[in-house]
Amino acid sequence: MNPSWDLYRSLLAVLRAGSLSGAARTLGLTQPTLARHVEELETALGASLFTRSPQGLAPTEAALALEAHALAMESAAAAAERAASAPASDIAGAVRVTASEVIGGEVLPAILRDLRRAHPGLVFEVVLSNQPANLLRRDADIAVRMMRPKQEALVAKKIGDVMLGMFAHPDYFAAHGKPKTIDDLKRHAIIGFDRDAAGGAALGGVRALFTRDLFAYRTDDQVAQLAALRAGFGIGICQVALAKREPKLTRLFAKEFAFPLETWVTMHQDLRGSPRMRATFDFLADALGAYVREGR
Repeated sequence: MNPSWDLYRSLLAVLRAGSLSGAARTLGLTQPTLARHVEELETALGASLFTRSPQGLAPTEAALALEAHALAMESAAAAAERAASAPASDIAGAVRVTASEVIGGEVLPAILRDLRRAHPGLVFEVVLSNQPANLLRRDADIAVRMMRPKQEALVAKKIGDVMLGMFAHPDYFAAHGKPKTIDDLKRHAIIGFDRDAAGGAALGGVRALFTRDLFAYRTDDQVAQLAALRAGFGIGICQVALAKREPKLTRLFAKEFAFPLETWVTMHQDLRGSPRMRATFDFLADALGAYVREGR
């Protein structure tokens, strides 16, 4: 038989939870139902998918080989649900938007608020991640990316360069003084990455100055870095346009620390004919373009 999507969905849930009980809670099913789904899938495929271990259920090689295909099915099923959430001719229904942590958490809420005021039937699913979503697999409908898209099957528009700069809160200066030279930074509390060194990739030639051992506050969560900056913990990198909305943040060494981060709005080319997707794409491009200009 051809296994149904329900069986593959249960497989994914067990892979994520590591147990039948956890997967059952995630899907709102009973544990016996979840166990039956796994057994049915194993029978249909003629392969064992899990073995029991002290830590729970351990996936077999067969289960791991199926995971990418099941994820693609999950994305396709979710995309189908969004497509059916409103008549195709209306600017209404669900749109899944993905963006970086800072853009998604700090900039998009006001933009999407204004877009929904213009089109009250729109519903937004917002995914915050610094990892690029697979638009070809339909993990999201529209992505705001801080890099040039490489896939040919995408509609992409560069909205400009988001400028990064170095900032600190006046409370920090009051407690520790203000650095007068770049070399003085070595004696100050710097906010930076923890394990993800790629977080400093946009800093170009001065990246060598920002090594992990220099940081007094280490986190790979960029929203947490921004929170530490606002709290006056130390000196850190912030988007210039965002800092201008925070009147208490003071910029340091504007000439030496000015890093452009190219920004794109992208979607799958198959979505160009959808009024809701086109309206969201165009609105995001215009509004984010205005945001980029704030940082000049």
